[in-house]
Amino acid sequence: MSPPRIHSTAIIEENVTLGSGTSVWDNVHIRRDASIGEECIIGEKTYIAYGVKIGHRVKINAFVYICNAVTIEDGVMISAGTIFTNDRFPRATTPDLKKLRSSDPDEHTLPTLVREGATIGAGCTIGNNLVIGRFAMVGMGSLVTKAIPDFVLAMGHPAAPVGVICRCGQLLLRFDAKAIPERQELICASCARIYDLQGGVVTERPLI
Repeated sequence: MSPPRIHSTAIIEENVTLGSGTSVWDNVHIRRDASIGEECIIGEKTYIAYGVKIGHRVKINAFVYICNAVTIEDGVMISAGTIFTNDRFPRATTPDLKKLRSSDPDEHTLPTLVREGATIGAGCTIGNNLVIGRFAMVGMGSLVTKAIPDFVLAMGHPAAPVGVICRCGQLLLRFDAKAIPERQELICASCARIYDLQGGVVTERPLI
């Protein structure tokens, strides 16, 4: 596999790990101690904070902001203009306004985990202290304030479950966020994978 490709305008700080075959495009800034896996694409003008961990074959489009305490697993798609956050009640200074608060992680820094295969649409804002599940999909422009289960399509302000998504990306079922079906078997017309929806939880059946 080829070594990482880094655009001449990218800023890569010390102790950053870049996997084989990964491409870092123009004006990207990757802070110290970040780890990025193999065959990833980091789009132009994206910022990745210190200590961020990114798995293999992750696609990150342009103008994405990934803050400290974010972990992204393998095969995730993060579309353009997405913003991650890690502090629910941020302040610039101490209460007397006489001293800047440190930007280093502290008790207010909360983690976010994006599980394998998930997709985050363009222009989303992702809250903290939450998990976006395996192969879940977040609709463009959504505000994520709560965890999103595996294989669930969520969208809105705030984002709410509105459907079930196959591993291959096909929409299996669309429903009202206030009326999630109690139980249903779902078969993908594209790849024939089978899922069970029960109590808002989607389970993938093993391939035979």
